[in-house]
Amino acid sequence: MSDKKSTFFSEFKTFIARGNVLDMAVGVVVGAAFTAIVTSFVSDIINPIIGLLTGGVDFGSLVIVLREATDTTAALTINYGKFINAIINFILVAFFIFLVVRAFNRMRDAAKAKERAEAEAKAKAEAEAKAAEPAPVDPQIELLTEIRDLLKK
Repeated sequence: MSDKKSTFFSEFKTFIARGNVLDMAVGVVVGAAFTAIVTSFVSDIINPIIGLLTGGVDFGSLVIVLREATDTTAALTINYGKFINAIINFILVAFFIFLVVRAFNRMRDAAKAKERAEAEAKAKAEAEAKAAEPAPVDPQIELLTEIRDLLKK
């Protein structure tokens, strides 16, 4: 049984040590923090502005009462205002993530374009250097040239 445990823990250690798992964990933590920021942005900044534009309506308090509260039971409500807040949160998070991914893609594309331009410039320089070198002479022509020069003497 201890052999199974050591195999299990070694597999777990291998799994957890993978770079993509760590990257994912960092992404989840940063995403949770980012979501908290966007939630605060929506509830503390956007909702009051929307409330001002809609005559003081607070989306968080918008409900449909299905059953009124009694002495023994709580009210039964559909909290569609909170749902509207969640939709606004989602749209803002998606928009900000889109902006980050878009900026990342532009930086990556610019880096790739720079690499391509450098590779093309290097290839062009090599081609020019090769063109500047004298072409190798055929050994037969070289021999005939030497014979001609000897005959001239």
